[in-house]
Amino acid sequence: MNRNAIVFTVPLVLLVLAGAYFFMSGERAPEGTAKGKKQMVVIETSKGVIKAELREKDAPKTVKNFTDLVSRKFYDGLTFHRVENNFVIQGGDPKGDGTGGSGANIPLEIKCQDGTMNEGKTVSCPVALAHTDGALAMARSMDPNSASSQFYITIGAQSFLDGNYAVFGYVTEGLDVVRLIQRGDTIKRIYLQ
Repeated sequence: MNRNAIVFTVPLVLLVLAGAYFFMSGERAPEGTAKGKKQMVVIETSKGVIKAELREKDAPKTVKNFTDLVSRKFYDGLTFHRVENNFVIQGGDPKGDGTGGSGANIPLEIKCQDGTMNEGKTVSCPVALAHTDGALAMARSMDPNSASSQFYITIGAQSFLDGNYAVFGYVTEGLDVVRLIQRGDTIKRIYLQ
């Protein structure tokens, strides 16, 4: 075997082995993040900054819908149109009255603690992503598959919502800001970090 063939063959073999390792491990980083790095979202409001960790592994379609809207700057300038003390703050409606959306709906997506992924229906299993204080979730109408752009953040644990609405993240900073939000406060901008 000549020297040129060796110089070409060795890197090729290493590349194939590396690709096989990553393929067999089944692990991949969320789009736009380094492997192992958590995907974070920053919500700048007229009352301060809220940061949340997105849970793509447990709610991939819901996270993708949200991050696609964020990348389009869909939420920038919208308001929190619903605020219920000790329950939720809700925003993401371009009409500002609770009836608007992005023009596209996504299926209800809930993962059970046993790893079972459910789509399009409510569930009664113990959920992987519970409605604890500061849960970030998708709002919807009575139709389980009507979520679009409206999201909410819980104020206190709201376990009765588990299995009925798709949680896709948790506030990591700014729960005090969540509690300050009032109806009509502005979402200045939302971006991924």
